[in-house]
Amino acid sequence: MKELIAYIEKFGPLSEAEKQTIQSLFTLVEIPKGAYFAEQGNISKKIAFVHQGVFRSVYYNKQGDDFTNYFIYEGRFIGDLHSFQEQTSSSDYIEAITDAAVWVISHEKFTILEQQIAVWPLLMIKLYAFVAESKLKMAGTMKNLDATSRYHLFLNHYPGLANRVPLNMLASYLGITSSSLSRIRRYK
Repeated sequence: MKELIAYIEKFGPLSEAEKQTIQSLFTLVEIPKGAYFAEQGNISKKIAFVHQGVFRSVYYNKQGDDFTNYFIYEGRFIGDLHSFQEQTSSSDYIEAITDAAVWVISHEKFTILEQQIAVWPLLMIKLYAFVAESKLKMAGTMKNLDATSRYHLFLNHYPGLANRVPLNMLASYLGITSSSLSRIRRYK
């Protein structure tokens, strides 16, 4: 829980009473490998902070092929934030790719935070902006690199994550085939 509080405080200070309120509203939940935290077409009724484990945001084409958008790991929020805030259908699937433990908050409890913590709406705006900017910056940078450079950027930007992610999912994220990724890893 202290990691969650520390993460939120990166976006603004909290009083001890506000920290207690946050702690009382989040629940630690275990999610098995392969389970979905969010599913396309469903309304996101919860978001979570990853305590342990790795997730991926994934979409499927009409042929059933999966494509990894990004990875989420310890110390980050997961969930379709737009679906959660607006209570509209989710656009992605979020899948646990390892066994995981997350601090979950429901939409109903989240509204309590909005009511009881004066700076909460501002904190969430800052958080959403930070997440969106990070994703866009990484996607923009990756788009302009060759496959080997994309892999090396991934290794530098997410140290240790490549060893926790299945090869086919990492290849999908990098926009290359698994065999190409195997060759790049062999000659790195």
